[in-house]
Amino acid sequence: MSDSKPVRRVRIYTADDVASHSRADDCWVTRAGRVYNVTPFLNDHPGGDDLILRYAGKDIDGAMEDPDEHSHSASAFEMLDEYLIGKIGTSATIVNEDWVPEVDFHPDDTDVSEDFEKCQFLDLRRPLVTQVLYANFSKSFYLQQVHQPRHLAESARLFGPDWMEVLTRTPWYVVPIFWLPITTFLFCLAALQSTAPSISAASLFQNPFSLSALFDLPMSSFLQTGACFLLGNVIWTILEYALHRFLFHIDDWLPDRPIFLMLHFLTHGVHHFLPMDRLRLVMPPTLFAILQFPFTRLAYVLFPVSIANGIISGAFAFYILYDLMHYALHHTKLPEYMREMKKYHLAHHYKNFELGFGVTSKIWDIVFNTVLPV
Repeated sequence: MSDSKPVRRVRIYTADDVASHSRADDCWVTRAGRVYNVTPFLNDHPGGDDLILRYAGKDIDGAMEDPDEHSHSASAFEMLDEYLIGKIGTSATIVNEDWVPEVDFHPDDTDVSEDFEKCQFLDLRRPLVTQVLYANFSKSFYLQQVHQPRHLAESARLFGPDWMEVLTRTPWYVVPIFWLPITTFLFCLAALQSTAPSISAASLFQNPFSLSALFDLPMSSFLQTGACFLLGNVIWTILEYALHRFLFHIDDWLPDRPIFLMLHFLTHGVHHFLPMDRLRLVMPPTLFAILQFPFTRLAYVLFPVSIANGIISGAFAFYILYDLMHYALHHTKLPEYMREMKKYHLAHHYKNFELGFGVTSKIWDIVFNTVLPV
C-alpha cells in the first residue's frame, strides 16, 4: 500500500481575489506566488495576530524574511504550507489601453502550447467547455483571461462529441437563410392582421394561398405595418446594447461557480477569448431563438397582435443586420462608416471590454456614457 498523500488540487487566483480577504475572520496572504488562508492561524501566531493582519490580503515575502519585522524559523515556513489554498495566476495581458485599431488588423496565431504553459488557463488543443466546467481557477482569473484574445487558424473545439460541436459552429449565411423568411412572414402576417385580426400564423400555414390577400390590402395597412417595423428597428438597437452590456457582460454579478462560468463562456466568453473565429461570430439559431422568446412574448402582451408582429419583424430584420455586420466587422473590407465601426468594435476586444457595447451604432453608448475612445 502506498504511503503517499493525496495530491491537493491547487486553485488559481488573482491578486484581487487575495485583496478581498483582508479581515481578521477571513485573512489570506501570498508568498512566492502562492496563496495561503491563515485565518485559523491568527490566534496561534507567536508574534500576535496584529502582525499578520498588517499584511492581510497582501504579499508577505518581505515580512517573513525581515528579522526586524519578526524572525521565522525553518519550521515556520514549513508550517505555512498547511494553509496553502492556491497560487497566483499570470498577470500577463493582451488587452491594452494603448492598442491602436487598424482597418486591416489581423492577429498572429497563438502558440497554444506556450499559451497554456504560461497562463494555465484553457488548453486550446482540447475541448474547452469541459475545461471551464471543471475549472480550478477563480472567477476573477477566468474573467481576466477570457478577455485576453487568442487566435487560431481553425475553430477551436468546444465539445468532444461531434453532434454537440456542430451546434456551436454557425457560418454567417445561416442567419439570413434561417431568419429572413421568418421576418418576411411576420411582416406579411402583420399587414393582413391589420384588417383581419382573426388571421393567425397557423391558418396561413394551412392555406398559404391566403397570402394573396396582401394584394387587396389598403395602403393604410402597409403604412401601419411599416411604422411598426421601423419601431422594431429602434427597439432592436436598444436590445442590442442592453443584451451586450447587461447579459453578455454580466461579469460583476456572475457567481463564482464553474457552472456559471461555463454559461458565460458559451454565451459570450468564447467570443472574447477567440474573437476572430469565423464560425462563432454569429448566433446559432437555437441561441437566438432562446433569447428572443421572452421579448416576443412581452410584445404580444403589450400590443395587439398585428402591431406586435410588425414590431417583431422589424426587430428581427435589424437582428439579421446586426449579426451580418458583426461578422463583417471582424473579417470583411468595408465602406467608410463600417470601417469606423470596425475600429470601434475591435477596440472593445483589444483595448477595453468594459466600454463600447454598440455594434451597429454608437448611439446608445453615447446616451449611457459608455463610449470607447478610439
